[in-house]
Amino acid sequence: MHDFASIDELTVLAPNGSYGDKTDSAQRGQAFHLSSVLPAISAAIGHPVATAVHKDPQGLQKAIGLPDVTSAIVVLVDGLGYWNLRLRLGHAPYLRSLFQDENNNRPLASCLPSTTTAAMGVFGTGTCPGLTGMTGYTQLNPDTGDLSQLIQFRDAQEPEDLQQQPTIFETLARQGVRVTSSGLPKFANSGLTRAALRGSHYIGNKDPRARILAAAQAAQKPGLTYLYIRDIDKVGHTAGWESDEWVAALERVDAQLATLKRESPKGTLIVIVSDHGMVAADSNDRFDIAEHEELQHGITLVGGEPRQVMLYLDDVEQTARTAERWQEALGERAVVRTRQDILDNGLLGTVDGRIKSVIGHIFISACGAATVVDSRIQSEQEINLPGVHGSQTYLESDIPCLIDLA
Repeated sequence: MHDFASIDELTVLAPNGSYGDKTDSAQRGQAFHLSSVLPAISAAIGHPVATAVHKDPQGLQKAIGLPDVTSAIVVLVDGLGYWNLRLRLGHAPYLRSLFQDENNNRPLASCLPSTTTAAMGVFGTGTCPGLTGMTGYTQLNPDTGDLSQLIQFRDAQEPEDLQQQPTIFETLARQGVRVTSSGLPKFANSGLTRAALRGSHYIGNKDPRARILAAAQAAQKPGLTYLYIRDIDKVGHTAGWESDEWVAALERVDAQLATLKRESPKGTLIVIVSDHGMVAADSNDRFDIAEHEELQHGITLVGGEPRQVMLYLDDVEQTARTAERWQEALGERAVVRTRQDILDNGLLGTVDGRIKSVIGHIFISACGAATVVDSRIQSEQEINLPGVHGSQTYLESDIPCLIDLA
């Protein structure tokens, strides 16, 4: 993609991404993927952690361009997509300065779905949704047969039972490496933390500046520090990423990150990434399943979220025919694929046999500004969110990986 792509170009589906250690420029993802970040940083601090997906953390360190250091801070800014940032870079002087480095002008690929629940599992374990079992915002709980929601792990399996891959934090801690997380107190023992980010010493602060300073303070000792910033995603959902409120949130976060650099010990590696980007939803391009009774036949559950829907069927043999019917109804609003299409193209990475049953039989990936909702089960607030994500478009699935040294 060129530097200043239009929104129309950015909201078509990007090429299929894949997992692994290759650096083939013709292949989306591989070493340049969200799953590569923590393995690469582990190598940079001298304690390389290989995973079920990434066998060569030193190779990832070289590919991404990380120097050897004793202490590193990785910042995950929720919802700050690469193109969302590039298109508003004038409001972020510190982040803009990082784009002077050619390495920082290259986006990484997030996972499918490009949503926090799946992406945090990918980030925290250095693997893929097919191994973590975290395949959507909502997905089938195989123990109950009902939908579970993985932000709060509502009606879900226990986090450690669902997500059984070792986290990078756990593996480093077992090696005696200092691992510290700085975030909101309420996330210290949340289901998502237990599933994807377990293993660190957690420092909770309600004040944003205190969280920044705690991360900088922790970095005085060799090891890894993780800092989570959620403001941009939260504002993007409620006001839209094209809003003045979103720009104000970006300005605040940029100032916080500049403070982090100033306060961190000299020589600390700072890596800034995200889990996904965001699309501005068009209420005139909303497809409500509740209004299409002819499409509901044979569908037992509607999972996922408005940009990346998973349909579960009562008769698996009808999958291909059902997918064709949905594609015809949705037209250019979305690309409809079967579970087998998704698995054959490696979009969930390696898939553990115990995970396969939680994956929907049909995947609907929205294009443009469209959403696919179901007013039978979703609240009016969920249906009307101005900012959404989850699909495979460039705007949602290209993420920054910005490297700096304090």
